[in-house]
Amino acid sequence: MYLSSFIHRDHLFDIAERWLLGQLEHDDGLRITQILICDGFVLGQTLEAMVRVFLERVHGKVFKQKRIQFKGQLRDAICSSPLDGSARVHELVRLYNTNPEFFYREAPINGSIYINGENRFLGLYRIKRPRRIAEKANRYVANWIFRLVQNRAKEMAWERAKDHNLALEELITPQNLMDSEFVRAEKDIAKMFKDNNIRLDKSALEIHDVGGIKIVASRENLSLLEKELSEQLNIRVNDRESFSGNYQATSLVIEVAWDPDHVCRRYMDLRAWRKYLNRGLSETELKKGLEPLLEGSIPTLKFELILSTFPDMVESELGNSLHEERIVAQRDNKLYRGYIPMNVEFLIEYLLAIGVCPHTHIERLPIKIWGRYLPDTVIDHIRALYGMPDVELFC
Repeated sequence: MYLSSFIHRDHLFDIAERWLLGQLEHDDGLRITQILICDGFVLGQTLEAMVRVFLERVHGKVFKQKRIQFKGQLRDAICSSPLDGSARVHELVRLYNTNPEFFYREAPINGSIYINGENRFLGLYRIKRPRRIAEKANRYVANWIFRLVQNRAKEMAWERAKDHNLALEELITPQNLMDSEFVRAEKDIAKMFKDNNIRLDKSALEIHDVGGIKIVASRENLSLLEKELSEQLNIRVNDRESFSGNYQATSLVIEVAWDPDHVCRRYMDLRAWRKYLNRGLSETELKKGLEPLLEGSIPTLKFELILSTFPDMVESELGNSLHEERIVAQRDNKLYRGYIPMNVEFLIEYLLAIGVCPHTHIERLPIKIWGRYLPDTVIDHIRALYGMPDVELFC
């Protein structure tokens, strides 16, 4: 879990790696809380500043910002926008207005939308919620570990071939033996975690889209914006991917330098410390400003910039490429479904919960990579972080 949208991403990665190896340090809870407060505020302010830059270049300076917490607010704004699109757009909006609850209205989102004086939808920014970050960490780690398990299973097959004086390609392995070797290989990898004999591949576990911006405009204006981005000295386009088919958009991974003076000033001007009073840090400490938390920070951060036309935006939120259904498909189409990546998801979700709960002390790690757990386990431990009673409904 290397979150490139965070400015203390190396520190957070080191903590996560230790936790996956079962190693807890006494100040981990405090450090996680400080990172999530600091890096979350820096990311939010940077996204807000950058989305305004992009919108001004594409749409001019007249637009309004509105905070949103649920997908229904986003979809209502899209459907209230002037529908100068195709018959498909009108049909999707009609279907939404007929039965809006069918479109995951209560799905949470943390961000802001932007509209102009005519109510035209212009764009948005959002920060992934902890649950979604944990799910994505699961997929990335699952793919990485699947390769490790496959390689270990191949080693076992090679050892059997050697015992029979055969080349590996000459070895015929029954399916049940292949399945058995895969299970044994998985246990070997789990033991490597337990014995502190493994290191995570940071490059394979890098998540760029904790922060994200979407700009909605004509194809011509989007092309001009993309061209301008490549010419900016303070903006680097690290990656580009074009999607076609049901989901159509251009996704860019953007790296920018964030402004410490602006961010620290905004923290005090907005009295942002009030948002964090129930996060385990004292009011006195929070009122000192953001500067004490910036030590060891990285001067740049990365986020995802999606360029989309309005019809494609409508399709992604109401049509064949409905965002939540893509999420469900990602969950169902995992390459590897073993207990190790599920434990990773549980542990990362618990780690991120520590950073937003009312205290910073952790006595032990409730999830071990080499163990097996049900979802109820991590739910109960997260409830405990908030002092929710651990009692049966029926006594």
